[in-house]
Order: sequence, then C-alpha cells, then structure tokens
Amino acid sequence: MTITDQVLGPLLRADPARPRITHYDDVTGSRIELSGATLANWAAKTANWLRDELAVQPGDIVAVLLPPHWQTAGVLLGAWWCGATVTALPSGAQVALCGLDRIGDATGAEELAAVGLDALGMGIAELPPGVRDYASEVRVHGDTFSSGGPGSDAETLIAAARSRATVLGLSAGDRLLCTKGWDLTVPGEVLLAVLAADASLVQCTGADPSALTGRCTAERITTILR
Repeated sequence: MTITDQVLGPLLRADPARPRITHYDDVTGSRIELSGATLANWAAKTANWLRDELAVQPGDIVAVLLPPHWQTAGVLLGAWWCGATVTALPSGAQVALCGLDRIGDATGAEELAAVGLDALGMGIAELPPGVRDYASEVRVHGDTFSSGGPGSDAETLIAAARSRATVLGLSAGDRLLCTKGWDLTVPGEVLLAVLAADASLVQCTGADPSALTGRCTAERITTILR
C-alpha cells in the first residue's frame, strides 16, 4: 500500500468526520479545519491531477517547496498516494509545487505549479507563462483515487513516522499544536507522524505567542511542538 493508504485508510474507516488538520494563519487571522474525509478528498484530487494531467507514476519525483498549510497536506498526501517520491529539491523532478514567493527556486522540474495557499483554497489570478495554478486545476478532478504502486520509500517513511509519533508521545485522540515547519528532508516529519498515530494536527503559521495559551485550551491541545 502507498503511504497515504496506510495513514488515511484507518482514519477514514474509524471516523471520517473527525478533524485531522486545523490550520491557523495569525498573519491573516484565518482558521480552517479539515475532517479526515475532506483531507482525503483534497489528496485524491491532487493524486488524480498528478497522474492524469502530469503523468506521475510510482517512483517518480515530486518536489514540494511549500510551508506548513492545509493545502500542503493535500499536496503531500496526493503525491504519496501516486507512489511518488517527495523531495524538497526541484532538479530532475517530474513536477515541482511551490508558493508564489518560491517560483524562482523551483527551476529544474519538468512541470511547475504554484500553490496560492489561500485559506479557502482559491486559485491564483495571474501567473508567469508556463506555471500551472494548482488550486484551479485540481478542483475538476475526482474525490476518490485508486492507487497504483507504493513507491520505493513507503515502508521507510511509515516506520519513521510511527517512530517520530512515539518520540512526540502521540497516541490515538491526541491533538498536537505545532508552530514549526515541516522538514521534508527528514523521514517521519510532523504531518505523517500525527496521522500515523491517529492524532490530529493544529498547525499555526506566523504564530502569535500571546494567542497560544488560549488556543491550546480552545483546541483541547495535548502536545505542543515549537
């Protein structure tokens, strides 16, 4: 099974309506909460887009140059669902996905897509020639995905995610508040560790330190990573 099958499958069978990622952006004041089912829908749309539009096959490289965000979670899970190898280095990748501020850093991939990181998932109005708009393109794709091969690093990453979850003290039902970035060069990064533990992630971008105490109470946080 792919990485995404292994982490999302049990969560969807157990409780698809339970919140799995909540994203705060303290710069814009936004809060977005995604259930397991909604997260899986975004991942499926992404996987279908990567396979059908960009011909990504198991073992192909997908570069992700994005900050922690609920859309980034959909991108990662979609890429893993295809069996792709996710990296932070665009050179030689089948496709690179980046924010508007990193288009210049994403050269070397066969295809380049920009992710607007809008709180509501809106597309980008204007882009340089040759750059795809992720949000606009994935919307037309299906909400379910039939995965192919697992990719070469699936078992390694799943084992590392479970190990990281143990180190973080995560177990089923926990809620982790994180203000750190996701290091995609390190196996067992935050998102996978949380999902592998049957926990939920509250990710804070541009975190306002004065808001965190009240947020921990409101979100019923059990573990903090910052």
